[in-house]
Amino acid sequence: MTNDDAVMGIEQLAHEEHALREAEGQRSLSEDERERLVWLEQRLDQCWDLLRQRRALIEAGRDPEDASVRG
Repeated sequence: MTNDDAVMGIEQLAHEEHALREAEGQRSLSEDERERLVWLEQRLDQCWDLLRQRRALIEAGRDPEDASVRG
């Protein structure tokens, strides 16, 4: 994975999250949609954390592949 791959993944997840948030403003979300929204929020947090780790490792002259997904 590259940093660009991570950013593209974040953009896709964020797009889906925004679509659900927009729908939430217009109607009640189904249980499945609410669960998906929670999953998206958690996954986005993990992706951002991973990207920050990768960037920090690069700045430190270390291998960005040493970054790992946390909880």
